[in-house]
Amino acid sequence: MTTSPFTVPVVDITPWVEPDGDPADRAAAARALDSACRGVGFVQIIGHGVPDEAIAGLTAAMDAFFGQDLEVKKSFTTPPEINRGYSAPKSESLSLSLGVESASRMNDFFEAFNVGAGVADYPHVSGLPEQAYAENVWPTDAPGFDATAFRAGVSGWFLQAGRVARVLTRMLADALGVDPELFAGATDHSLDVLRMNNYALPPGTVDLDGDLIGMGEHTDYGIVTVLWADQVAGLQVLDTGGTWHDVSPADGALLVNLGDITARWTNENYLSTLHRVKPPIVDGTIRRRRSAAFFHDGNIDAVISTLPGCIGEEGEFYPPITVGEHIEAKLSGSRSGRRNTLAERESARVLSARTP
Repeated sequence: MTTSPFTVPVVDITPWVEPDGDPADRAAAARALDSACRGVGFVQIIGHGVPDEAIAGLTAAMDAFFGQDLEVKKSFTTPPEINRGYSAPKSESLSLSLGVESASRMNDFFEAFNVGAGVADYPHVSGLPEQAYAENVWPTDAPGFDATAFRAGVSGWFLQAGRVARVLTRMLADALGVDPELFAGATDHSLDVLRMNNYALPPGTVDLDGDLIGMGEHTDYGIVTVLWADQVAGLQVLDTGGTWHDVSPADGALLVNLGDITARWTNENYLSTLHRVKPPIVDGTIRRRRSAAFFHDGNIDAVISTLPGCIGEEGEFYPPITVGEHIEAKLSGSRSGRRNTLAERESARVLSARTP
């Protein structure tokens, strides 16, 4: 008996991006997305409508910022509880967000820069906690670095990725047969964060030992993640049989995966797929790899309970929880080094995985 090779499905979302998309075409695209969410949990989307210049602006901004000296970048570091600004290599361990005890070392070697939606972005909502909806820490001008161009490139991509995320949630609502406004009602002051990642270190700054991890095993935290990534190897996805597979985006495609909030909502009918980044090492040196993940996480006060239509014979896997409670537990693991005790189902999947 032979098994089918592992593939990440490609879904064309053009009918949902176009304002007058044909209803039959929209239904077909929603079914294709539904199938990918129930199977692999990762999907490549085309027809997303993101202009080439937005991607060029993003990559130019990332290259400019990460190309600066480490001490300059570190000046834009924030405390662990503020999910903004710069994160230096080996300052995080994403596996701890799943409660994996063996991941106690902060050894993820990527560096990152985060921006997100702040209090000022939601003037229609009062009383939002400033720590969760922190204002951004934007870099300042430096020799060879144009802070205005950086902010423009990053902000342009943030808007595009947010638009795509909201298109996808409308498709998910259609596929699930629920209120079309289900996701919209839980995201009108969403905890949206863009994390730009750089997997490259200058020669001599790190030992290429067996413990080195680009980004540890983890599931994403929220509703849906929209990922731009270059085509350098490194990203790996865990299949339902417990085996890791290399994943690289097709030309022009964005990678999309679901987060824990959607897995909770759907009682794991939709998968919050475990993934990691292994060091892209070529001839004994780390090959540079870049990615930018837009996390569409939902309102901090939204209560996530299992959708009635998703409860099967085994009952509900998760108790109700607010988005804020869930995100806080995950971030406490990855950025503060505290084991997340609320992720037993996810950590069991990590520990049972086979390394090819």
